[in-house]
Amino acid sequence: MKLVAALVVLLCGSSVAFGQLFEAGMSFGESILNKANIGSDVLSASPAPGANISLTNGFRFGFRVTLNTYRYLGWEFGYAYNRTQLHLDGPPVSELGMAVHQPFGDGLFYLTSEGSRIRPFVAAGIQDSNFVPPGSSVSSGGGDNKFGFNYGLGVKVKVRDNWLVRGDFRQYESGKPFNLPNQSGRLFQNEISVGFAFAL
Repeated sequence: MKLVAALVVLLCGSSVAFGQLFEAGMSFGESILNKANIGSDVLSASPAPGANISLTNGFRFGFRVTLNTYRYLGWEFGYAYNRTQLHLDGPPVSELGMAVHQPFGDGLFYLTSEGSRIRPFVAAGIQDSNFVPPGSSVSSGGGDNKFGFNYGLGVKVKVRDNWLVRGDFRQYESGKPFNLPNQSGRLFQNEISVGFAFAL
Protein backbone atom coordinates (compact mmCIF):
# COMPACT_ATOMS: atom_id res chain seq x y z
CA MET A 1 0.00 0.00 0.00
CA LYS A 2 2.85 2.39 0.79
CA LEU A 3 4.36 1.66 -2.63
CA VAL A 4 1.07 2.54 -4.36
CA ALA A 5 0.86 5.82 -2.44
CA ALA A 6 4.42 6.71 -3.39
CA LEU A 7 3.68 6.05 -7.07
CA VAL A 8 0.58 8.25 -6.95
CA VAL A 9 2.63 11.13 -5.51
CA LEU A 10 5.25 10.61 -8.21
CA LEU A 11 2.80 10.55 -11.11
CA CYS A 12 0.95 13.59 -9.87
CA GLY A 13 4.19 15.57 -10.11
CA SER A 14 3.73 17.27 -6.77
CA SER A 15 6.23 19.81 -5.49
CA VAL A 16 7.47 17.20 -3.01
CA ALA A 17 8.45 14.91 -5.88
CA PHE A 18 9.82 17.73 -8.02
CA GLY A 19 13.12 16.90 -9.55
CA GLN A 20 13.85 14.05 -7.19
CA LEU A 21 13.30 10.96 -9.31
CA PHE A 22 13.24 11.68 -13.05
CA GLU A 23 14.18 14.64 -15.25
CA ALA A 24 14.25 14.96 -19.03
CA GLY A 25 15.37 18.07 -20.87
CA MET A 26 17.42 19.87 -23.51
CA SER A 27 20.46 22.12 -23.39
CA PHE A 28 22.08 24.60 -25.78
CA GLY A 29 25.47 26.22 -25.69
CA GLU A 30 29.01 26.39 -26.96
CA SER A 31 31.69 23.77 -27.55
CA ILE A 32 35.10 25.31 -26.85
CA LEU A 33 38.14 23.31 -27.93
CA ASN A 34 41.50 23.79 -26.20
CA LYS A 35 44.75 22.36 -27.61
CA ALA A 36 42.78 21.74 -30.78
CA ASN A 37 45.77 21.07 -33.05
CA ILE A 38 45.15 17.49 -34.19
CA GLY A 39 48.18 16.95 -36.49
CA SER A 40 49.86 17.88 -39.74
CA ASP A 41 47.92 19.33 -42.67
CA VAL A 42 47.66 16.46 -45.14
CA LEU A 43 44.51 17.75 -46.87
CA SER A 44 45.60 21.02 -48.47
CA ALA A 45 46.83 20.93 -52.07
CA SER A 46 50.35 22.13 -51.22
CA PRO A 47 50.70 22.59 -47.44
CA ALA A 48 53.59 24.63 -46.12
CA PRO A 49 56.16 22.94 -43.89
CA GLY A 50 54.76 22.76 -40.36
CA ALA A 51 51.16 23.42 -41.48
CA ASN A 52 48.60 21.85 -39.18
CA ILE A 53 44.93 20.91 -38.94
CA SER A 54 42.98 22.08 -35.91
CA LEU A 55 39.39 22.04 -34.66
CA THR A 56 37.47 25.28 -34.05
CA ASN A 57 34.87 26.28 -31.48
CA GLY A 58 31.23 25.75 -32.39
CA PHE A 59 27.69 25.34 -31.12
CA ARG A 60 26.31 22.41 -29.15
CA PHE A 61 22.85 21.11 -28.28
CA GLY A 62 21.82 17.99 -26.49
CA PHE A 63 19.33 15.92 -24.52
CA ARG A 64 19.67 14.72 -20.94
CA VAL A 65 17.78 12.23 -18.77
CA THR A 66 18.52 12.19 -15.05
CA LEU A 67 17.56 9.61 -12.44
CA ASN A 68 17.93 10.92 -8.90
CA THR A 69 18.33 7.83 -6.75
CA TYR A 70 19.36 9.32 -3.42
CA ARG A 71 19.08 12.63 -1.56
CA TYR A 72 22.43 13.86 -2.86
CA LEU A 73 23.09 11.54 -5.80
CA GLY A 74 21.85 11.30 -9.39
CA TRP A 75 22.73 9.53 -12.65
CA GLU A 76 22.60 11.36 -15.95
CA PHE A 77 22.61 9.97 -19.48
CA GLY A 78 22.45 11.95 -22.68
CA TYR A 79 23.54 12.81 -26.18
CA ALA A 80 25.03 16.01 -27.60
CA TYR A 81 25.56 17.19 -31.15
CA ASN A 82 28.58 19.46 -31.55
CA ARG A 83 29.40 21.48 -34.65
CA THR A 84 33.03 22.29 -35.40
CA GLN A 85 35.29 22.91 -38.39
CA LEU A 86 38.57 21.47 -39.57
CA HIS A 87 40.89 24.48 -39.93
CA LEU A 88 43.61 23.80 -42.50
CA ASP A 89 46.71 26.01 -42.33
CA GLY A 90 47.33 25.44 -46.05
CA PRO A 91 48.00 27.28 -48.21
CA PRO A 92 45.32 27.94 -49.01
CA VAL A 93 43.86 28.47 -45.53
CA SER A 94 40.45 26.81 -45.47
CA GLU A 95 37.81 25.43 -43.12
CA LEU A 96 35.59 22.39 -43.57
CA GLY A 97 32.49 21.87 -41.42
CA MET A 98 32.07 18.64 -39.48
CA ALA A 99 30.11 17.14 -36.58
CA VAL A 100 30.97 15.48 -33.28
CA HIS A 101 28.32 13.12 -31.87
CA GLN A 102 28.67 12.56 -28.15
CA PRO A 103 26.71 10.10 -25.99
CA PHE A 104 27.66 10.36 -22.31
CA GLY A 105 26.90 9.10 -18.83
CA ASP A 106 27.68 10.93 -15.58
CA GLY A 107 27.21 10.71 -11.86
CA LEU A 108 25.89 13.88 -10.18
CA PHE A 109 26.63 14.80 -6.58
CA TYR A 110 24.29 17.53 -5.32
CA LEU A 111 25.38 20.06 -2.71
CA THR A 112 21.83 20.51 -1.42
CA SER A 113 19.32 17.78 -0.59
CA GLU A 114 16.32 16.69 -2.65
CA GLY A 115 13.42 19.11 -2.54
CA SER A 116 15.68 22.18 -2.53
CA ARG A 117 14.77 24.91 -4.99
CA ILE A 118 18.41 25.51 -5.95
CA ARG A 119 20.66 22.48 -6.43
CA PRO A 120 24.32 23.05 -7.30
CA PHE A 121 26.15 19.87 -8.30
CA VAL A 122 29.44 18.41 -9.41
CA ALA A 123 29.56 15.82 -12.19
CA ALA A 124 31.95 13.20 -13.54
CA GLY A 125 31.60 10.42 -16.08
CA ILE A 126 32.51 8.99 -19.47
CA GLN A 127 31.67 9.77 -23.09
CA ASP A 128 32.21 8.52 -26.62
CA SER A 129 33.06 11.31 -29.08
CA ASN A 130 32.36 10.29 -32.68
CA PHE A 131 34.24 12.71 -34.97
CA VAL A 132 32.63 12.66 -38.42
CA PRO A 133 34.94 14.13 -41.11
CA PRO A 134 33.61 16.35 -43.91
CA GLY A 135 31.79 14.34 -46.57
CA SER A 136 30.97 11.45 -44.22
CA SER A 137 27.96 10.61 -42.05
CA VAL A 138 27.60 8.82 -38.75
CA SER A 139 25.00 6.49 -40.29
CA SER A 140 27.52 5.17 -42.82
CA GLY A 141 30.12 4.49 -40.14
CA GLY A 142 32.40 7.27 -41.34
CA GLY A 143 33.30 8.65 -37.93
CA ASP A 144 36.32 8.15 -35.68
CA ASN A 145 35.36 7.14 -32.11
CA LYS A 146 37.41 8.40 -29.19
CA PHE A 147 36.40 7.39 -25.69
CA GLY A 148 37.18 9.65 -22.78
CA PHE A 149 36.03 11.08 -19.49
CA ASN A 150 34.43 14.32 -18.38
CA TYR A 151 33.98 16.37 -15.23
CA GLY A 152 32.42 19.66 -14.27
CA LEU A 153 29.80 21.48 -12.28
CA GLY A 154 26.41 23.06 -12.68
CA VAL A 155 23.26 24.24 -10.99
CA LYS A 156 19.56 23.41 -11.31
CA VAL A 157 16.87 25.89 -10.28
CA LYS A 158 13.18 25.09 -9.85
CA VAL A 159 11.06 27.70 -11.68
CA ARG A 160 7.64 25.99 -11.59
CA ASP A 161 6.18 22.85 -10.01
CA ASN A 162 7.57 20.47 -12.62
CA TRP A 163 10.04 22.66 -14.51
CA LEU A 164 13.63 23.59 -13.88
CA VAL A 165 16.36 25.51 -15.63
CA ARG A 166 20.02 24.57 -15.44
CA GLY A 167 23.49 25.75 -16.33
CA ASP A 168 26.46 23.45 -16.95
CA PHE A 169 30.20 23.69 -17.38
CA ARG A 170 31.96 20.44 -18.36
CA GLN A 171 35.36 19.51 -19.69
CA TYR A 172 35.58 16.45 -21.95
CA GLU A 173 38.97 14.82 -22.40
CA SER A 174 39.66 12.32 -25.17
CA GLY A 175 42.19 11.22 -27.74
CA LYS A 176 42.58 13.26 -30.91
CA PRO A 177 40.81 11.97 -34.03
CA PHE A 178 41.94 10.76 -37.47
CA ASN A 179 45.48 9.56 -36.54
CA LEU A 180 47.18 12.37 -38.46
CA PRO A 181 50.99 12.63 -38.70
CA ASN A 182 52.73 14.49 -35.85
CA GLN A 183 49.67 14.12 -33.63
CA SER A 184 50.30 14.26 -29.89
CA GLY A 185 48.59 14.98 -26.59
CA ARG A 186 44.95 14.91 -25.60
CA LEU A 187 41.95 16.88 -26.86
CA PHE A 188 40.16 19.07 -24.30
CA GLN A 189 36.62 20.20 -25.14
CA ASN A 190 34.72 22.56 -22.83
CA GLU A 191 30.93 22.77 -22.69
CA ILE A 192 29.18 25.93 -21.53
CA SER A 193 25.43 25.44 -21.78
CA VAL A 194 22.02 26.36 -20.42
CA GLY A 195 18.90 24.29 -20.61
CA PHE A 196 15.56 23.29 -19.19
CA ALA A 197 13.99 20.05 -18.00
CA PHE A 198 10.64 18.56 -17.03
CA ALA A 199 10.71 16.73 -13.72
CA LEU A 200 8.53 14.04 -12.15
